[in-house]
Amino acid sequence: MKTESSATDRRAIAVNAPVDAQPGTRAEPPADARADRLAGAPQASGFGTLLAALGVVAFSLTFPATAWGLEGFGPWSLVAVRSVLAALIAGGCLLALRVPPPARQHWAGLAVVAAGVVVGFPLLTTLALRTSTTAHAAVVVGLLPLTTASLSALRMGTRPSRTFWAAALAGAAAVVAFTVQQSGGALTTADLYLFGALLVCAAGYIEGGRLARVMPGWQVIGWALVCCLPLTVPGAALALTHEPARLTAHSVAGLLWVAAGSQFLGLVVWYRGMAIIGIPKASQLQLAQPLLTLVWSVLLLGEHFTPAAPLTAAAVLVCVAVTQRARG
Repeated sequence: MKTESSATDRRAIAVNAPVDAQPGTRAEPPADARADRLAGAPQASGFGTLLAALGVVAFSLTFPATAWGLEGFGPWSLVAVRSVLAALIAGGCLLALRVPPPARQHWAGLAVVAAGVVVGFPLLTTLALRTSTTAHAAVVVGLLPLTTASLSALRMGTRPSRTFWAAALAGAAAVVAFTVQQSGGALTTADLYLFGALLVCAAGYIEGGRLARVMPGWQVIGWALVCCLPLTVPGAALALTHEPARLTAHSVAGLLWVAAGSQFLGLVVWYRGMAIIGIPKASQLQLAQPLLTLVWSVLLLGEHFTPAAPLTAAAVLVCVAVTQRARG
């Protein structure tokens, strides 16, 4: 969720201004120009901070909501049904706003986003949460900003500072040590799922960041969800036949949240907040996400964790903060 902030890149296109605007229509000013004007107004800045914070809260609830969903759905059916519901919401918004389809050259990139963010990350983390606690998963996935930044540096051929790489390696070492200690000296299958989720999600975020330079970020995730429908609709039907759903208050609430809150609406308020307050301030807010998930795991799931969980999450938070500064 961190690198998606490139939706507010200085080269981004305004939300309501398609690339191929029709002659005679009034073009919106560039998104960065509107953001600069908004950032100068204290009230608008406060509103942007609120929106970005709501996005962070939405993302922090993903793992507890997934745990609830698994009370009544199998892992495959939960992921497929959540993707279908999120795609219906996103498709409705795209249709209501009459957003034209992306240009042909962007569909390959959208497929990467779909594979990493829409399918890969939800599926692998859901499979992990069958046997892993949400607190444990939150600490491991707290490494996502470092994974994304590192892969982005390698893919783009940039040369980050030694401080960047030192902080990234320190964060990775802290998480690996935590997972090995929590798993009794060896990585579990759930840990492997979580590390795999980091890689595929980071790849999806990097490609989404590239696409967000030519279309608004919410449209990137919206079209990625829609293009998955030919796969997720039959997948949901097939999964539900092999994993019969047991509808309970928890399972329905969990499904609705991961579909509407985590996978679409959370991203909408997140991108809008970043457009107002800027990427650096929004990124600082998201550093609290793993710690928030630990709080939700206690309040909503009644989980208990050792002091190692919050300490490791705090260590990763510090490492992420250092890399954010070192990248500049």
